[in-house]
Amino acid sequence: MSIYDFKAIDIDGREVDFSDYKGKVLLIVNTASKCGLTPQFKELEDLYNKLRGKNFEILGFPCNQFASQDPGNSEEIKSFCLLNYGVTFKMFEKVDVNGENAHPIYKYLTSQKGGILNKAVKWNFTKFLVDSNGNVVDRFAPTTSPSKIEEDINKLLKDV
Repeated sequence: MSIYDFKAIDIDGREVDFSDYKGKVLLIVNTASKCGLTPQFKELEDLYNKLRGKNFEILGFPCNQFASQDPGNSEEIKSFCLLNYGVTFKMFEKVDVNGENAHPIYKYLTSQKGGILNKAVKWNFTKFLVDSNGNVVDRFAPTTSPSKIEEDINKLLKDV
């Protein structure tokens, strides 16, 4: 099984096949619009704009599992991200990232790169870095600034 075996529904209700991302470096992030870390949307968008023409994609997955910090529906989340942070990277519908109802992509990501004490995602803005061959190569804590990941991304982009 690889990341390319999964599908997810984007924020506009369209099914996205992850095989469409073959050959690209991915940063997959669970997001929230009412979190202390929400300003990371700006850093993510800046990173995306800087690297988007280099076979790099950011995939955002809104999640309401942590202190109910993303209670809105898809349209509200999309509008918030666009109006407040100018988000143009791919956003998906809201998902669970932990537990029985976790989206299959998150079950896969956490099985590949667990956290410090266990595999569960600890909070909003946990980041998974996937290389151009679909391998989950790293996991970053919610507090890790997207700009701090740029060097790791650039190393992977050299191989593309």
